[in-house]
Amino acid sequence: MILVTGGTGLLGSHLLLDLVRSGRQVRAIKRSTSNTGMVRKVFSYYVSNPDELAVKIEWFDADLLDSGAIGDAMAGVTEIYHAGAVVSFYPKDHKRMLKVNIEGTANLVNQAIESRVSKFCYVSSVATLGRSENKDVSTEETYWIPSKKNSVYGISKYGAEREIWRAMEEGLNAVIINPSVILGPGFWQDNSGLFRLVWEGLKYYTRGVNGYVDARDISMAMIRLMDENHFGQRFICSAENRSYQELFSLMAKYLGKPSPSVNVPPALTSIAWRLEAVRAFITRSKPEVTRELATTTAQVYAYSNDKLCKAIDFKFRPVEDTVREICGFFLNDQQDRNK
Repeated sequence: MILVTGGTGLLGSHLLLDLVRSGRQVRAIKRSTSNTGMVRKVFSYYVSNPDELAVKIEWFDADLLDSGAIGDAMAGVTEIYHAGAVVSFYPKDHKRMLKVNIEGTANLVNQAIESRVSKFCYVSSVATLGRSENKDVSTEETYWIPSKKNSVYGISKYGAEREIWRAMEEGLNAVIINPSVILGPGFWQDNSGLFRLVWEGLKYYTRGVNGYVDARDISMAMIRLMDENHFGQRFICSAENRSYQELFSLMAKYLGKPSPSVNVPPALTSIAWRLEAVRAFITRSKPEVTRELATTTAQVYAYSNDKLCKAIDFKFRPVEDTVREICGFFLNDQQDRNK
């Protein structure tokens, strides 16, 4: 039995599809309030029988912070894929994010060791890597450096990753995968929100650079790493490094929208998040631009995927192919909504 956390999310839903499609027995943890409908929706993008595959998932209600429930969820489990995490740039979510991401991971690995789980894959983030100087690419050996530029999300994932390394020392066969920005369809209001923003007429871009990767590539890389027993290591999972201008222009191209044309220099991003904070306070809504988001999008981050590609002879999908396909899914969903 394979246990998956974060199965109702963007990456988790793609992982569940790959696992059940390969005939594996899967149990997925979710919160009691979680909606599994998006899992079926993601399945429908890729297969003609989404319902037939979705019913093969055994859902188990549990909170990562509840040791008893997590212990119960591990009955008969031999492998764990830990993709569950709180992801947010909003200050009000910071305390919860730190607690769930770090303490929840510690709880999960403790239970895994106690239950003698044979294999464990942790989905970390490139946010836990150090940032190379002189705009060089970061590798698995570019280690974390405390900095004001580190997001609270990055801090939470770094803390969680330390729990994985600690568990490895205690005998857990674990592998860490560090994805860059994940691209995938369906979650148009959050994880896949960039496609929606470009569709709605995004005019602005920054000079920042980041890594991007197809959710399907991460899922397949995770399974390969587990099946081939690449334990005691971490692997960057990133297809290409692209500027935000390039990425937004690709999205605009395949959505039939004008490309963003207004460059926002770093000085203006600091003004933008402050103005947005005031607007959000007055309207009692979530800010569209936060301090952390403004800081991140103004930076140049680049990552090497050499280690992963060599370890499992892996080839990534080109980012343009991924963007084109996701835009097609978005346009089809728009048509369905307008019927």
